[in-house]
Amino acid sequence: MSKYKAFLRITAMALVALGVLAGLGFVERGGANMPVRDIAVQVNGASGVRFLDKDMLLKQVVGGTGPVIGTPVSQLDEAGIEHKLQAIPCIADVEVYHGLDGILHVNATQREPVLRVINADGSGFYIDKNGFTMPLSSEFTARVPVFTGQLKEPYFNSAPINVTYLRDSSGTVSRSKAMYRLSQVLGKDPLWSSLFQQVVVDADGGFELIPSVGMVRVRIGNGELAKERLEKLREFYAQGIPQADWRRYSAIDLRFKDQVVCTKRTQP
Repeated sequence: MSKYKAFLRITAMALVALGVLAGLGFVERGGANMPVRDIAVQVNGASGVRFLDKDMLLKQVVGGTGPVIGTPVSQLDEAGIEHKLQAIPCIADVEVYHGLDGILHVNATQREPVLRVINADGSGFYIDKNGFTMPLSSEFTARVPVFTGQLKEPYFNSAPINVTYLRDSSGTVSRSKAMYRLSQVLGKDPLWSSLFQQVVVDADGGFELIPSVGMVRVRIGNGELAKERLEKLREFYAQGIPQADWRRYSAIDLRFKDQVVCTKRTQP
């Protein structure tokens, strides 16, 4: 190839590149002036979790951040919309962005509760899978283990609290953290997650699991050895007592080393 032809080829490539850049600049300027013509809302989360739906989310977008439809995308405060939506207690994460077609995209991910706390005075809250507190909802009740009994766990409306960092006045693990740890043990095992939907907490912080079959109370202590003690129950169940026979007992105590202590129900 001659030097002249090489020069022409390089010049042509440069002109094409300049044309592409100019076109992109035009698209960018045109896109910035394009008004928002629609809002596409997507709500993500675990199956069965419905604290938030598309209509509720859309109402939050158009109801408190000023006009959206018809506003040029360059004048739209997308970060402000994200900040407003992030403050909704049931939202774990949210992303707001626009496309070149004038559509504003709002993608929100719901938080996933793993347990519900009901205090002795009737107040309560959820704790999500990451250990953060979240309020109860008038719109939806999550199907998660319910912890009741001698509980006076505080809930702070100002912001979610991560219970994994909480300790009581003596420096020991808080009850909220202990409940969260136990919910992790129950949730990771298909048998326990289907069998135990209620946990009663006594005045000393001990846990009593209430199975869905029968009214027996399964005592496991403060939860520190929950996994090991429940393995004793699994072996006991496999070797000697089916679930249908649990109604013969008022309590099954797993707190003693290498023992399963059963208390027979008193006949009326």
